Amino acid sequence: MRMILLNNAGKFNPPLLPEGYYGNGFVLSTAVATAGEISKNPIGYGLELIRKAKMEFDREYIKSVADLLVIKGRPHIAVEGAYVVSDVRHTGFKEVDFGWGKAIYGGPAKAIPILASFYVPFERKKGENGILIPICLPAQAMERFVKELKNLLDDNTVIDVNRSSLIMFAL
Repeated sequence: MRMILLNNAGKFNPPLLPEGYYGNGFVLSTAVATAGEISKNPIGYGLELIRKAKMEFDREYIKSVADLLVIKGRPHIAVEGAYVVSDVRHTGFKEVDFGWGKAIYGGPAKAIPILASFYVPFERKKGENGILIPICLPAQAMERFVKELKNLLDDNTVIDVNRSSLIMFAL
C-alpha cells in the first residue's frame, strides 16, 4: 500500500509559487515501511513514520524536489493502490461567504472509500474547535483500526522506528 500525504506549502513566507500562479502544485513526502513492519507494530509506529516524513517537508526539501523535476522530468504518479491523507484545516473554506453567510463546514461531503481521508476543521455546538477525519475502510480493516486506535489512546505506547531510540506517545 502507498500512503500519500499532502501538505500545505502555503505556510511558507515568502510563498514558493510565484505571484499570479494559478493551479495546483504539490510535492509528495514519503514514509517507507514494509508490510511486515506495519502489520507487526502498533498503529503508533506508522504514525511516527508519517510524523517524521512531515517534519522533513521544508522549503529546502521542496526546492530539491523542484530541481530534480527539472533534471529528470515529471514522473507519472500512479495512484492505484494509494491512500491519500490531506490536511485541509487551513484552506479557509470556513471564511467563504457566497452572500448568505459563512460556511458551517468546508470539506468532503462524505468519506472517500479506500482512497482518501481529509483533516477538516470542525466546531461543536458549544464552540469547541476540533478536527474531523472521515475514514471509510472495509469492515475487517475498520475493526482493526478501531482496536489499534483504542490501544493508542488508552496507553502510552513505546515504539522503536529507528531500531535505536524510543519514541513515546502520550495522547
